[in-house]
Amino acid sequence: QVHLVESGGGLVQAGGSLRLSCAASGRTLTDDLVGWFRQAPGKEREFVAAIRWSDKSTFYTALMKGRFTTSRDNAENTVYLQMNNLTPEDTAVYFCALGPSYGRFYYRSNFYDTWGQGVQVTVSS
Repeated sequence: QVHLVESGGGLVQAGGSLRLSCAASGRTLTDDLVGWFRQAPGKEREFVAAIRWSDKSTFYTALMKGRFTTSRDNAENTVYLQMNNLTPEDTAVYFCALGPSYGRFYYRSNFYDTWGQGVQVTVSS
């Protein structure tokens, strides 16, 4: 059974950057889509980005494209989310999740069946 652990969150000033990590254990990622979601207090969980492990294809929501970049390290069995030019509106708990490699609804949380515990990102103004 695969297990996901996020790390790299914390407190940063507006305009700053953070890099989140999502480390997978239990098996080697191969035919997977790794998604990133976030959830702010009182709001629904929203899609941020995703990367297909097999060919490194990436998907972003329009709001994050250009500021956020997701990548993967095959040797480390880890996916990263580089977040630049952060604003207070980016404050949320960020989650990574595993889903099938292909599918139309990769932006929906129910597309994914394995989730990490989440990591807090707080951006101060």
